[in-house]
Amino acid sequence: MPFTQCAALCTLYPVFVLLRIDNLNIRFGAVSAVRSVSFSIAPGESLGLVGESGSGKSVSALAILRLLDESATITGRIEFDGRDLLALSSAEMRRMRGRKIAMIFQEPMTALNPVMPIGDQIAEAVRAHRRSLTHRQLRDQVLEAMHAVALPDPAARYGDYPHQFSGGQRQRILIAMAIVNSPRLLIADEPTTALDVTVQAQILDLLAQLRQRFGLTMLFISHDLAVVSQVTDRVAVMRQGLLLESAPRAEIFRNPLHPYTRSLLGAVPTMQTDLARPLVTLRGSDPSLAVDDSAPADISLREIAPSHWARLR
Repeated sequence: MPFTQCAALCTLYPVFVLLRIDNLNIRFGAVSAVRSVSFSIAPGESLGLVGESGSGKSVSALAILRLLDESATITGRIEFDGRDLLALSSAEMRRMRGRKIAMIFQEPMTALNPVMPIGDQIAEAVRAHRRSLTHRQLRDQVLEAMHAVALPDPAARYGDYPHQFSGGQRQRILIAMAIVNSPRLLIADEPTTALDVTVQAQILDLLAQLRQRFGLTMLFISHDLAVVSQVTDRVAVMRQGLLLESAPRAEIFRNPLHPYTRSLLGAVPTMQTDLARPLVTLRGSDPSLAVDDSAPADISLREIAPSHWARLR
């Protein structure tokens, strides 16, 4: 999609775009993981990137932070605050990670160091960017972040290890690590996937509070449309590396245009679901899903209605 069309995706926010991705392509050898993806996020906005496993959501997020290994070939443009991230040196990118752009990973027990106290792990995220802080200043900043994510008794639990916390508390620790440097963009990669419904609701409420308190811009990645409906302003739907539809949250739930988006919504039970009829079953890895047997890549993403884009004939 042309750069001008990508910019038009933020017609509700015409003054400034914080993150702009234009014609992003990611390949691993002969395998194309992301194909011609373009979207933008305005300051203070939350964009939900939705799709089934393997659709390219997390790979796109890792490309933003340049965390993909050398086997990945990345083309296109990833622009943050007017700077092309793909053109930055390794040193410049290290200064960007955690300070300007932070990420919450989806599995706390693999993201946290099991033999390191959680206070020290959060402090390490601060020390990477602010080496001039005294030990007392560093500890105070860590405790403030722990308090912001509502961890119980931060001072007493500063020296505790990850296994001494519940799943929901470990997720809060990851969020504390992400916000401790006051980043401008927060990437949340399925942060509630491993949590039960009650704890999931608490984490979503926490993220909403943090957005309001710190003015965070957020890219929220999920396969769960119900979750996305609670925390995002706009929704973009991906499948097999392609962006199929993008619209304001209310619009995409009220009037989904792409057949795949309708299938995703039809696969989710609601209070109005007819229990006598089966839920919609998504097709397998058929790249021509409901697009008249034409490959979706051959059909451009276009604005069907104001701020509502879809890959349709």
